[in-house]
Amino acid sequence: MFGPSGLAPFRVRSFRFQWPADLLTSCAFEMETLMLGWYVLVETGSVLLLTLFGALQFAGTLVAPLFGLMGDRIGHRNVLCGMRAVYTTLATTLMAVAFAGVLSPLLVFIIAGLTGIVRPSDLGMRMALVGDTMPPDHLVAAMGVSRTTSDCARVAGAIAGAGMFAAFGIAPAYVAVASLYAIGLALTMAIASANRLSKAADPAASGGDPSAWRDLREGIAYVWSTPQLLAAMLLACLLNLTAYPISNGLLPYVAKDIYRIDQTGLGYLVASFAFGALLGSVTVSLRGAVKAGRAMILSALAWYAMLLPFAQMREPHGGCMVLMLAGFAQSICMVTLAVLLLRTTSGKFRGRVMGVRMLAIYSLPFGLLAAGFLVGRIGFSATGTLYAVMGLLFSVVAALRWHAALWHSDTPASAR
Repeated sequence: MFGPSGLAPFRVRSFRFQWPADLLTSCAFEMETLMLGWYVLVETGSVLLLTLFGALQFAGTLVAPLFGLMGDRIGHRNVLCGMRAVYTTLATTLMAVAFAGVLSPLLVFIIAGLTGIVRPSDLGMRMALVGDTMPPDHLVAAMGVSRTTSDCARVAGAIAGAGMFAAFGIAPAYVAVASLYAIGLALTMAIASANRLSKAADPAASGGDPSAWRDLREGIAYVWSTPQLLAAMLLACLLNLTAYPISNGLLPYVAKDIYRIDQTGLGYLVASFAFGALLGSVTVSLRGAVKAGRAMILSALAWYAMLLPFAQMREPHGGCMVLMLAGFAQSICMVTLAVLLLRTTSGKFRGRVMGVRMLAIYSLPFGLLAAGFLVGRIGFSATGTLYAVMGLLFSVVAALRWHAALWHSDTPASAR
């Protein structure tokens, strides 16, 4: 899958443990989301409750900067271990409830809400840990390779989760989910602690009586005062508000009510988007050097351009093809956005900036809930078109507003 530049990150021992740990955790995420989303839609028959379920998975977005601050203080690897212990415990609980035959949509919402307090910070901690352990000349390749964990998981997890759910039911399928979380936790615990050097270099981490709120305000002020970071954060907010609800959150509704296919067909829709994303991640990892600012903007525009025809599709084969192209653009956009953040951020603020990056996900629940309301009023095609046009318009505005910070060759955002 990877060429010489793509394999370079695996020379780092910590990355050799982190990559499979992230992969297994991501597989569990995807299987869990697909199975529970289908369960909620079938049991309730409500697209609004489906979007509420999706929104609950991001309930902890507001506290993501605190997870980032905690990572700066005690180590990003240690925070990841604690988070993945929570996933394992909650998945095991839901599995037991399902085997007992007392599972209900209300219990699913409760579990989703508890998981959602922690889950939004997982990606930020992964990226911060890669930034801690990876030499600068391997950073782009490492971010591309790291991103493949999510993309591979969406392909394998969606198909496996849908197939297991259809064949065996939710309780046996959840044995696999809980097992993946547990193995991912064990591999994460094997990663060497990577924050000792950054702590030693950061006076706030070792001296006096540091204030969590002061450090958090410093991180937010750092983002606000750095044009490249501010542009990337606002673009991330826009993408979560308008792109992800159409290409991810509403797929169970599209499968069931637009294409009239079952959960296996839903798995193929999810896998199509993920396969395109995997190709995008591999492309970036093989490329090795990219002008992150330019690539981020152009791929965001391409993503929205693919959502326009997807909103009009009425049969699954065409939908799968367009989703694959959208996934390719989405992956390049997210990888280059992460590279821009890590390149521009000093080591002292890395965890806090990644925490603020996760705060951008807070727009996703609002986008999902608004989409659920609009689909019930004006239909999926009109809602998808509206979201895509809004995304294109504001992406162009962002590109013009921060043109100097993102486009000029002598800026960190355009460094190769």
